[in-house]
Amino acid sequence: MTTPLDDLFVKVRAENRAALIAYIPAGFPSIDGCKKVIQAFVDGGVDAIEIGFPYSDPVMDGPTIQAAADTSLAQGTGAQDVFDALKAATDAGVAAVVMTYWNPIEKYGVEKFAQSIADNGGSGVITPDLTIEESSSWKQAVEKSGINPIYVVAPSTSASRLPQVTSRCGGFVYAASLMGVTGTRATVSSGAPDLVARIRTTTDLPIAVGLGVSTREQVKAVAGYADGVIVGSAFINALLNAPNEESGIAAVRTLASELALGVREGR
Repeated sequence: MTTPLDDLFVKVRAENRAALIAYIPAGFPSIDGCKKVIQAFVDGGVDAIEIGFPYSDPVMDGPTIQAAADTSLAQGTGAQDVFDALKAATDAGVAAVVMTYWNPIEKYGVEKFAQSIADNGGSGVITPDLTIEESSSWKQAVEKSGINPIYVVAPSTSASRLPQVTSRCGGFVYAASLMGVTGTRATVSSGAPDLVARIRTTTDLPIAVGLGVSTREQVKAVAGYADGVIVGSAFINALLNAPNEESGIAAVRTLASELALGVREGR
């Protein structure tokens, strides 16, 4: 059984390019505004969307995404809003996944969470703080619901551990380009191509690179060696720096179109 995410990577490989994956936390800049951002992503040419589950203690998120999550939580965003945002993305015709820490999954109910992803058209879940050793209940749940379990590997992942993690992934492997938290940076870590090359020796799955990618030039560079490019903080900055929600959404659409050109220039 394949997911829309699996199908997307087949499509972009046939087009000899990487996929552009955009991130937005559910409920940001507002519950309704999030759905408008999703539409702006689609209009701008984004290939897949990652919906963030806003969480009060995000270990992998930098100040930009934390600020967005705080805004979202202050508005009372909960699990149902996450699933509604996911459905807005899949209804718009793009592959979509949820990125969440383990605590909200456990609180909601492991099987119920996985099934809710599938019920809303979602392809899978990125779990940045879940280790393979603690994944048995999650593994059963994703197999039952037919969704992709996406784990994060970092430059620090050892040679012996890497194949163990990648063998548990579905959809794609999330390569964190550097040690540290999310956020826009002047340059993408020089370790990213090496990490992707290491991952390729362990799996045939597509590899998407995230953390620190924000400009068309950076996207173009990463698209030269990765199968997917994940951009989050740059879109959130466009919303945070805008005088109002409407102009922020327009800025997101413009940036998405720029970055969509970047993934097509990479090879």
